[in-house]
Amino acid sequence: MSEQPVRGSIRNVVEVMWEDLPGHFGGAYSKFLVRPETSGSRLIDYRISTYQPKGYVESHAHKVQEQIYHILEGEALMEMDGERRVVRKHDVIFVPAGIAHAIYNTGLTDLTFIVVTSPPDDIEPGSA
Repeated sequence: MSEQPVRGSIRNVVEVMWEDLPGHFGGAYSKFLVRPETSGSRLIDYRISTYQPKGYVESHAHKVQEQIYHILEGEALMEMDGERRVVRKHDVIFVPAGIAHAIYNTGLTDLTFIVVTSPPDDIEPGSA
């Protein structure tokens, strides 16, 4: 059986429902814009997230996934390996695999950011 070729896609962010994810608290929501199950992507998870003031994701680390956070609006505290820094509009954060990280909307307005993750699932190669 041969694998079907992946086709390109165009979607508007408004077409995608907000998701309430495990480990995300206080009005923290994401929209999965590009993932294997939404677009056929094999290597990328691309999402937009919005956290209301007090919203956060608890500290966690990924086995094999690398992530990029691109802050579009708002201010927050980004924690990596126990160190916290203020991040704001136009900051781009790279999180290597194995690094504990969290983001907390400590600002006065909504925090909106893009998250790019590769690979899309945190599974060691050959373990699936």
